[in-house]
Amino acid sequence: MTMLKFEPFRGFESLTRRMNEFVGDIEKGVRFEVGDFSPRVDISEDEKNIYLHAELPGITKEDVKVSVNEERILTLKGEKKRIDKVEDKNFVRIERNYGSFARSFVLPENVNFESVEAQFTNGILEVVLPKTEPVKPKEVSVEIK
Repeated sequence: MTMLKFEPFRGFESLTRRMNEFVGDIEKGVRFEVGDFSPRVDISEDEKNIYLHAELPGITKEDVKVSVNEERILTLKGEKKRIDKVEDKNFVRIERNYGSFARSFVLPENVNFESVEAQFTNGILEVVLPKTEPVKPKEVSVEIK
């Protein structure tokens, strides 16, 4: 007789991690992904800026567009074009993804979206989002009579 080991909580840790990521995305802002190819993005910050680094291997600078609208949504758009000629070739395996992509991120209130800078080097797009000083509440002196 074969004994099977029953693990009732197997996969629970993975589910918990996914739920935390989902809730974290909602708290930090909605992000949208559209297209056949979805570049991976790292987001970090320091006291002065928020940094977004997107991996875009095989894509030229001319095939990428970065924009920010008045609703504080940062959008990365582009297309990864297939360069290989398929004449007289029988592919055994195709693992690379091609096609258009669009990724959008809602920016926090403390980002100066009019001063965003982007640089593209060796297939990495770096977007620098400068932070603004938080608006201090207006204080009015009241004369005591």
